[in-house]
Amino acid sequence: MKAVERAKLVRSLRQESRRLRLLVLVIGFFLVTLTFVVLSKPDALLFNLNGRLSVDDAPRSLLIRQATDATAGADPDQRSAAAAAAAQDPKVLDDFEDAEANTKGTTKDSEERAHTVRDPQQSAKKGPEPRLLGTSGGEGEKKGHRKVTLPTVSNYTIRDAEDGDNAKPQQGSKPETENKLEMVAGKGDGSQQQGNWDNAEWESKPLCDFSNFRANVCEMRGNIRIHPNASSVMYMEPASSKRNELWKLKPYPRKGDELCLSKVTELTVKSSKVAPECTKYHNVPVVVFALTGYTGNLFHDFTDALVPLFTTASEFNGEVQFLITDMAIWWTRKYHVVFKKLSNYPLIDFNKDTDVHCAKHAIVGLHAYMEFTIDPSKAPHNYTMVDFNRFMRRTYELPREAVSALGEIPKAKPRLLIISRQRTRMFLNLPEIIAMAEGLGFEVVVEEANVSSDLSQFSKVVNSVDVMMGVHGAGLTNCVFLPHNATLIQIVPWGGIEGVCRIDFGDPAEQMGLRYKQYSIAVHESSLTDQYPLDHEIFKNPLAFHKGFEFIKETFMDKQNVRLDCNRFKPVLLQTLDLLNQ
Repeated sequence: MKAVERAKLVRSLRQESRRLRLLVLVIGFFLVTLTFVVLSKPDALLFNLNGRLSVDDAPRSLLIRQATDATAGADPDQRSAAAAAAAQDPKVLDDFEDAEANTKGTTKDSEERAHTVRDPQQSAKKGPEPRLLGTSGGEGEKKGHRKVTLPTVSNYTIRDAEDGDNAKPQQGSKPETENKLEMVAGKGDGSQQQGNWDNAEWESKPLCDFSNFRANVCEMRGNIRIHPNASSVMYMEPASSKRNELWKLKPYPRKGDELCLSKVTELTVKSSKVAPECTKYHNVPVVVFALTGYTGNLFHDFTDALVPLFTTASEFNGEVQFLITDMAIWWTRKYHVVFKKLSNYPLIDFNKDTDVHCAKHAIVGLHAYMEFTIDPSKAPHNYTMVDFNRFMRRTYELPREAVSALGEIPKAKPRLLIISRQRTRMFLNLPEIIAMAEGLGFEVVVEEANVSSDLSQFSKVVNSVDVMMGVHGAGLTNCVFLPHNATLIQIVPWGGIEGVCRIDFGDPAEQMGLRYKQYSIAVHESSLTDQYPLDHEIFKNPLAFHKGFEFIKETFMDKQNVRLDCNRFKPVLLQTLDLLNQ
């Protein structure tokens, strides 16, 4: 009997042991899950516990109203403490509209497009900061009064600057700046070296730089709200800040060209202590720019949009969000491979968007310099046109990186691409030019470049040649697809426009690592001789007709064709052959 009882006891102990182990596993799993939830999303947990909305259920309206009647029944000391706390919170206002009016009133003299930034110290001398209603005595302290809380990013995922410095982290959770919207060129690795947005350098810098003659650019790091419906970008300031900036700009790099900019949406960039509620968050930098103006012309597509966009955004290695004002869908489709290479995120149409976008890093406008060029001394990471040329070849997956020397016995003929035109600045003797070039040993390819050209195919043709030539015009912009050390030959029409031609294509070609030749036609090579007698002023003193670009364009570009003198032009092609042998 003892043996039987002992066996029963053993079995009973084993069952109890299994139950105990199962209980330990269940409790352990629960503790691990709870720890994970607290550490990974403390805000959502806390908001649900205290009755506020979770991040996913956050309302899309601009304001969340909260009653403060609860403080009415408290004793006077408690009400005073509550009032003092409210006075230190710039997000609690008596009335949102009145606060906006106050803010606008202090910046009424800043409504011009380009103006000088006020020094914070000077602003302090001129007068007190705009009073935030509800931060002092008066009607705001009457019993039963309802206050308006303006939710900021700190309500959900981003801490305000003062919170990051003064607020105590909640027990058992990491500071928000370590978990939310880490903005290290798009890397969410929590790097403190690059992730510290509230550093003194950025706080002391003006929000915008209007010193560039070509483009106005605003760059901000901190608590930023982008509100397309209001065409505004707001840099949120702590309550103690005396900064009071307001800028107006059109984010298209044709500064001073009123005709061009008349089509571009104007944006307001300002510092503020009041902001709408965030409805969309970006953990990567945001770049806001325009796609109208002169885009649609191949040259302006590059000099006004693609080159500045590369200069501004390529440093982020795809981790950047584009918000585009005045966006043309057909244009973004034409250059979709470029956008795909520069950004890993879908394009956002600024004019049709209704969200309030929140980010820690924003750039409004694009960095642009001279025509169709990059200034390495000013560009981020000292980018050059060689970098842009390489970027375009790799974006369109072009096979040739550089031109190979022909050698004494070439294995293949050098290829010459002639860019033809059909309406203005046409070659009137194209068959004669082709025959002359083929007689010198070139394999000649003739193509027309226009707005409807399929760039994916046309770029492959350009990349396959060693030399490209054409009369001054947008078609020469395709030189961006030429391999390194290829040669560009620009034919300059009559009219004393050598300087313009050099700036538009000569300097950019050389900066891209291309060889460049410029050929200015003589009077007898111009079709203007069919319109004017040889003793006309247009031939004796063409500079007298330089009465503005539109007049030059109409006289020397839109009404002129070229009858190339092959004997006069032949030495240029011979020099080009010598370059190909080097």
